[in-house]
Amino acid sequence: MSIIQRGPDEQVQVLTDEGELRPDADAPELSDERLVEMYRTMKLARHFDERAVSLQRQGRMGTYPPMSGQEGAQVASAFALAEQDWIFPSYREHAAIYTRGWSLDQTLLYWMGHEGGNSPPPDTNVFTVTVPIATQIPHATGAAWAAKLRDTSEVMLCYFGDGATSEGDFHEGLNFAGVFDVPAVFFCNNNQWAISVPRERQTAASTLAQKATAYGFDGVQVDGMDPLAVYRVTKAAIEKARDPEEGETRPTMIEAVQYRFGAHTTADDPSVYRDEDEVQRWKEKDPIPRLETYLRGEGVVDDDAVEAIEADVREEVADAIETAEGVQRPAPEELFAHVYAEMPQRLEQQLAYLQRLRDRHGDDALLES
Repeated sequence: MSIIQRGPDEQVQVLTDEGELRPDADAPELSDERLVEMYRTMKLARHFDERAVSLQRQGRMGTYPPMSGQEGAQVASAFALAEQDWIFPSYREHAAIYTRGWSLDQTLLYWMGHEGGNSPPPDTNVFTVTVPIATQIPHATGAAWAAKLRDTSEVMLCYFGDGATSEGDFHEGLNFAGVFDVPAVFFCNNNQWAISVPRERQTAASTLAQKATAYGFDGVQVDGMDPLAVYRVTKAAIEKARDPEEGETRPTMIEAVQYRFGAHTTADDPSVYRDEDEVQRWKEKDPIPRLETYLRGEGVVDDDAVEAIEADVREEVADAIETAEGVQRPAPEELFAHVYAEMPQRLEQQLAYLQRLRDRHGDDALLES
């Protein structure tokens, strides 16, 4: 069961960059139906991402964080969860939370400014979307400790980016997890850039995974653009967290090495700080054609199956957009409604100021300004 990081440059991989099974690797035990479902979800995530960026550019949605390039890590890791397990997402895990029942239209509503878009649907076992960097890590650790104290079987899978490893919450959360040996898996989506800060400027460590050693538990680095490798590593980490063998610790930190093809958010211009040649080099590892090549080679999908999946995906995303845009936009005062349980005086003053402006100029004038 052990998945200890055995060397600073070691990276778990099942598929080659070209999508062939490595001669020294075994494919994970997944049925053909489950593999097709994984592939379809990744295709859905990519198409959704493209449409969401387009909606933002058209002024139909607010700032949006693209995930293209990271579909393999998100979908495959979420597929490794059992029904009772929980996800603690950051703000980019649109595909991961979708696998747990968080609908696409609800994700769109969140980025359109509806607080209801951040209300977890019943029985999804997904914590709220977290925009502040790394604050979900102590939450996941606390929930995992509670599960251990209650002697229940839940495992908490916590996602964060490489930039989060530079935050105090990361160190505090993982240190606590190690001390109390909690059933948690810390999943770092290392997409190489914390907005405009490259990975090499964030830490002198050879890998991010090796940081787990300081907290007394296992760390493993995996090719995050190889969905089969991600599934295998995450599945092993979850099983270990749930039922460790003698001498094992429950927590694991996974560093999924990958790349975000697009901007940090639609408010960002990555051409200012990174080279297009770098982007193209990483696109050669694109997880979607990589998995498709493997599935074709195994006789699991063919042209007809891929075309049917693409048509189905387009329809599902179009329906989600129509549903989200059919919801009435929130009133401006809702900006103040979900910050504190009891509104402090300073927010009451700001709300009163907003209302005076609306009375004087109307909502249209506020939007134009």
